[in-house]
Amino acid sequence: MQHSFLDRFSPYLLLVLTILFWAGNFNLARAIHADVPPLGLSFWRWAVAALILLPFAWGSMRAALPLAREHWRLVLALAVLGIAGFNSLVYVGLQTTTATNGVLLQSVTPITMILLAGLVLHEKSTLAQWAGIGVSLVGVLVIITKADWQVLQQLAFNRGDMWIVLATLDWSLYTVLLRKLPQGLRGTPILGFSISLGALAILPLYVYESVTFQTMPVTAVSVASIAYVAVFPSLLSYMFWNHATQKLGVNRTGQFSHLMPVFGILLATLLLGERLQLYHALGMLLVAAGLVLTNKFKEGKP
Repeated sequence: MQHSFLDRFSPYLLLVLTILFWAGNFNLARAIHADVPPLGLSFWRWAVAALILLPFAWGSMRAALPLAREHWRLVLALAVLGIAGFNSLVYVGLQTTTATNGVLLQSVTPITMILLAGLVLHEKSTLAQWAGIGVSLVGVLVIITKADWQVLQQLAFNRGDMWIVLATLDWSLYTVLLRKLPQGLRGTPILGFSISLGALAILPLYVYESVTFQTMPVTAVSVASIAYVAVFPSLLSYMFWNHATQKLGVNRTGQFSHLMPVFGILLATLLLGERLQLYHALGMLLVAAGLVLTNKFKEGKP
């Protein structure tokens, strides 16, 4: 059902919506980091997402259970990497790093995806893809530095940046492994299995955090935050990202990560009243040009 529904939409549109939702997640996590503990946010994000999804996904999950048992190592790896690992690493990293550093470090994701896709899947990258990544990466840097390259010399990196780097590698490997899924596990089944197992994997870490550091507050802010991250950056975004990865391949899908700072700017303009500057427009044009260049040619084949 999920694939027949998503096939009605362009995978490029689904990726744009995915990055928009993730940009909101990134900014929200940074905004509430002083009040909401990272592992608590990660656990309840996926626990609520599982409660929403399972009533609809149970039938397809039960039908795919024999195949999931056969490929249990891959299913478990996707749950640990894509659900438990990536989100927890990002939320922990955002406790001590800036949003600017986080976006800058995550901008290398398309590069790590192409390298891992070549190593694991033997997918060949094209010159156009590398050129597109280069152009859009320059666009990201223009946005972050406000077209003043001396800003890069003033950036200070800290412990939180290490967690963001690990999250980037984690997500790249997750995306690459999605391509190894057999047809019968794609779509709703793997989403249900990975979200459920991922939430369980986070649970002991969440309990440890609650006992030794900070408990999860029950406030209007925390409840609203969990509601948002459970539906948009979790259920919808993962459904869209997984589907687009199967349709477009790792190399072209990963390039859309460079839209993160673009949507960050647009959200700040719409929600916070910030003004668009010339360097914003230049950076956005470069990111768009890189995406067009990368996706103009077909993905290299093994």
